[in-house]
Amino acid sequence: MDAPLKIETHGLTLAFGDRVIQRDVALRVRQGSIFALMGASGCGKSTVLKGLVGLLRPIAGTVLVDGESYWEVPEARRTLINRRYGVLFQSAALWSSLTVAENVALPLRLFTRQKPAAIADLVRLKLALVGMEAAANLMPAELSGGMRKRAGLARALALDPEVLFFDEPSAGLDPITSKRLDDLILELREGLGTTIVLVSHELPSLFSIADDGAFLDAEAHTVIATGAPTWLRDHCMHPTVQAFMHRERVPDERAADERGTGDADGR
Repeated sequence: MDAPLKIETHGLTLAFGDRVIQRDVALRVRQGSIFALMGASGCGKSTVLKGLVGLLRPIAGTVLVDGESYWEVPEARRTLINRRYGVLFQSAALWSSLTVAENVALPLRLFTRQKPAAIADLVRLKLALVGMEAAANLMPAELSGGMRKRAGLARALALDPEVLFFDEPSAGLDPITSKRLDDLILELREGLGTTIVLVSHELPSLFSIADDGAFLDAEAHTVIATGAPTWLRDHCMHPTVQAFMHRERVPDERAADERGTGDADGR
């Protein structure tokens, strides 16, 4: 039996001014899944993520969170929905003037009424979850790229989110550090039951951790295939998807006609 839907979109269209980035985007993110937004650089993956987390209002369409229409509820209600989210941005977005522990504590101080001692305990717990307890008193400038990502993840976990959003979590990391981060993401899903939505074009990460996803196309400005990355790699015959999954040059128009360009949907 399929898990219940956590997030779904219908006809989601996002734009900057008159420039449409993605249109008619339909997503179905099930509870407890690791859902990947895939596609080449510049196709609009991060833009769609911003539409999901409330950083960019769509010009059309709906975003449903547990069946509730995110953009149609009052702002106060959206704020409460956002409390159920944790977001790790590509740069980790740590405050440079705060220690690692202070960065993790910030959401707890802003959005809860916990006493300082309780916040300190929670910070130690979140840092331990990501293997960063020894770095609590370091400044962001003293951290490696992988450590910054893990510190940002600890902060994203501060409020015990139901959904974690990752924007290119492996970007800029060496293969070993990237693999460790992938393993950590899997542990969070297995241990906490967290639903995870990630933006990535890193094939090793996509194949090893994502169990569902949507492929966004820069030319069509919409979703052209859905399914697990491994399923898309092995079964989707859309030439753009195949080129991406096998790191090939996108075929020319004649080759596309010969191979077929039908949409695909797989689990």
